[in-house]
Amino acid sequence: MKRTFLILIALTLAATACGGAGRAEPTPIPLPTAVPSPTVAVNPTPEPQGGGQPEAGEERVSPADGMVQIYIPPGTFMRGGIDSDARPNEQPASKITMNGFWIDKTEVTNGMYRLCVEAGACELPHYGSTTVLKSQTRDPYFTAPEFADYPVVYVSWGDAEAYCKWAGRRLPTEAEWEYAARGAFPSLNLFPWGDQRPDGSRANFNYAVGDAMRVGNYPAGASPFGVLDMAGNVAEWVSDLYDPNYYTQGIVMNPTGPVGRTNLFERVIRGGHWGDSWQMLRVSARTSMMGPNPNAQMGSDRWYGESAPTVGFRCASGQ
Repeated sequence: MKRTFLILIALTLAATACGGAGRAEPTPIPLPTAVPSPTVAVNPTPEPQGGGQPEAGEERVSPADGMVQIYIPPGTFMRGGIDSDARPNEQPASKITMNGFWIDKTEVTNGMYRLCVEAGACELPHYGSTTVLKSQTRDPYFTAPEFADYPVVYVSWGDAEAYCKWAGRRLPTEAEWEYAARGAFPSLNLFPWGDQRPDGSRANFNYAVGDAMRVGNYPAGASPFGVLDMAGNVAEWVSDLYDPNYYTQGIVMNPTGPVGRTNLFERVIRGGHWGDSWQMLRVSARTSMMGPNPNAQMGSDRWYGESAPTVGFRCASGQ
């Protein structure tokens, strides 16, 4: 990890020294000396002072990275596709009962992820073994100050897991993610905000921007619990292995996904992204990308797993 940190410094300095003619290069981001707070539309409330049971939607701030977290209380929700656009991998729909947990209010940002790189616990964004500091249309992106509050991309499932562990959290389960997005029963929201199809006031999707936007930029798209960016912007890794038929197993208490299999390493992705159609922004929509394969040659693309300019993540933690 020390080598990764030195690479980050070198690449930041190189971006300053090697700017093309006629194009001003952004000022490199100083390595963080204090924990940044994300830019979101709603200010966090103070942490509870009595040690009592938190209330639904209550907020707290992580001391590791400044992330605002929202409390999702124990309850029951309707998991799966309940509309005419539901795909086979979203069925059958059923009521699921969950324990309470905390989930990040927004996606993890470039600025937050840089803290983990500085600490030596995270790799730089990459595709396979190749470092990637750009986004779909912005180069540089990860090191540019103006994008510090934008979601980190080109992170594999293993990168997301490592970050959450460093921050004292974990990746949410697929069921936790959908519960936080849809709300408790009797909510049957098709989208985090309700049943109205997405538009430019609620989500970043369908190439309207053509790249990721600052986290928390669409407060009208908040879920019933107040969680932001759960539809569009960047899609999000969750902890579960992917099985298109998993729902048929009928697990109705705190499902955590299929058990590991020796030759399949796909991981679930949720939420849709900036290039997706509105159908993929439905809270029940499921897709996947390849996670790391520990049996592959170390350092190979398969060993790392896939990453993309459309995929980031958020973390969760127990009560």
